[in-house]
Amino acid sequence: MAVTGVMRPGHMQLRVLDLEEGVNHYKNVLGLVETGRDAQGRVYFKAWDERDHNSLILREADSAGMDFFAFKVADKATLEKLDADLKAYGMTTERIPAGELLETGERVRFMIPSGHAIELYAEKTDVGNGMEYVNPDPWTPDAERGIAPVRLDHALLYGPDIEKVQKLFEDVLGFYLVERVLMEDGKTDLAIWLSCSHKAHDIALVRHPEPGKLHHVSFLLDTWEKVLRAADIMSMNKVSIDIGPTRHGVTRGTTIYAFDPSGNRFETFCGGYQPYPDYAAVTWTWEEVGTGVFYHDRKLNERFLTVVS
Repeated sequence: MAVTGVMRPGHMQLRVLDLEEGVNHYKNVLGLVETGRDAQGRVYFKAWDERDHNSLILREADSAGMDFFAFKVADKATLEKLDADLKAYGMTTERIPAGELLETGERVRFMIPSGHAIELYAEKTDVGNGMEYVNPDPWTPDAERGIAPVRLDHALLYGPDIEKVQKLFEDVLGFYLVERVLMEDGKTDLAIWLSCSHKAHDIALVRHPEPGKLHHVSFLLDTWEKVLRAADIMSMNKVSIDIGPTRHGVTRGTTIYAFDPSGNRFETFCGGYQPYPDYAAVTWTWEEVGTGVFYHDRKLNERFLTVVS
C-alpha cells in the first residue's frame, strides 16, 4: 500500500488526576520513555521503538479522559489539502500553531460527530529509537523496561452518530471499514473498526449516548508472550486489570485491558490480521457480540461496556 494521505495514529493527550502518579504509571509500569515537559506542565512520552518525539501527552486535570487524538499525515501539502477538504465537507477546523506541543508542527483540529477532538499534523521531530540508523542493534535497554510497547497503536472512542463519523473518515480522510458489530435490529452498527493502513484498525468507535468518551488507548506488543508478561507486570504493580489476557474475535488480536491510576483504560495487545481496502468488511451479529469482543469467554464483561473516561 502506498503511504499517502493519513499515515498512522500520532499522539493522544490524556487527562490524569495526579500528574506524578500518572507519570510513574506510564513511565515505570507501562515502560514509555519520557521525552519532555512543557511550560503548561504537560509530560511527554513515546514508546521505545517510536522515532517521533512524542505519542502520549499527560495533563493533570479534575477529570480523567482524552483531550484529543491525532493522526500524522504524509507531508505539509497533504495537511493543507485535508484541511481544505474538511472545510468543503462542512467541518469547522482550527489551526494549532507549531510548537504548542513540544517538537510538533502545526496541527489541524476538528470535532467529529461523536464529540471527540481529532487532529492532523505533518511534522514532529525525529528523536530516534535509541538505535543507529546505520547498522543498528535489534533493541535497546528501554525495550526491557516495564511492559515496553513498541508503539501507540489505536484508540476506541465512545459517542453518538458513529455512522456520520464513518462517512467522514471514509469520504474525506481515506479510511475504510474493516469490521463491524450490528445491533439487535440487524442493520444499525453498534461498533465500527476503521483503518488508514493495513492494520486491523487505527481507530474504532462504539455507539454511546454520551459524547466525547474514551474507552481505551492501545499500545502494541510484539508477541502473545509479551502480553502475558504485561499481565505479570500489572499484577506485580497492583494495576487494576479489567479483563484478560484473552483473544478478540474482532481483529483476532490478543489482549489485556487495565486501568491507569486515574481510571483511564489502556490496552496492551498484539497480533490482528492485515487487511487491505479491497477486503469486504467482517460483520458480527448481535447474538455473537460476546464472541466477537472476547473470543475465549464468549461473553461480555459488564465493566468493559459501561466504564469510560
